[in-house]
Amino acid sequence: METRERLELVYAPAFDDVHEAVRVRLRATLWWRLLRWTAIGACLLSLAVAGLALLPPTPEPGTAVVMAFLGLVAVAAAELTPWATARSVFLLVRSQGEARAVVDADGGRWTSRDTEMVIRWPMLPRYVETPRLFVLLTATKSGSTGFAYLPKHGLAAPADVDRLREILDRPTTRL
Repeated sequence: METRERLELVYAPAFDDVHEAVRVRLRATLWWRLLRWTAIGACLLSLAVAGLALLPPTPEPGTAVVMAFLGLVAVAAAELTPWATARSVFLLVRSQGEARAVVDADGGRWTSRDTEMVIRWPMLPRYVETPRLFVLLTATKSGSTGFAYLPKHGLAAPADVDRLREILDRPTTRL
């Protein structure tokens, strides 16, 4: 008779967990990499225009300041996106209090004060392990990348990290 392996995690929402999960999710998307490189390119271009605006015969320091500022704003906006997204998600999950996740061969079940969600592995076929988390990701062909996360501090024992990895390695692909 086969025993069905399942693992339970219990954890309080932590901003650092959500922030790390959001960063992993963004790194898994092509659009995020394009956005960051576009912001850096826009910044470099605006700094070049600012430099040109300071050259003789008619230096324009006002234009140079505005261009340099716009370039820095582009980079700052791109770099603050993960934090702002994580803050928004964290406020939502924090309002639900302690979370429980049960993971088995079929998928995961997350419950909190007012919610219960079941996600089967075909919906989350990939995962990334970080020092703090297991971040589960939707398939790339879905158009956008959804995610769920399992914090290691929610496990009952340190050995459960290896057990969780074994459960995840069967139906999903580690990135």
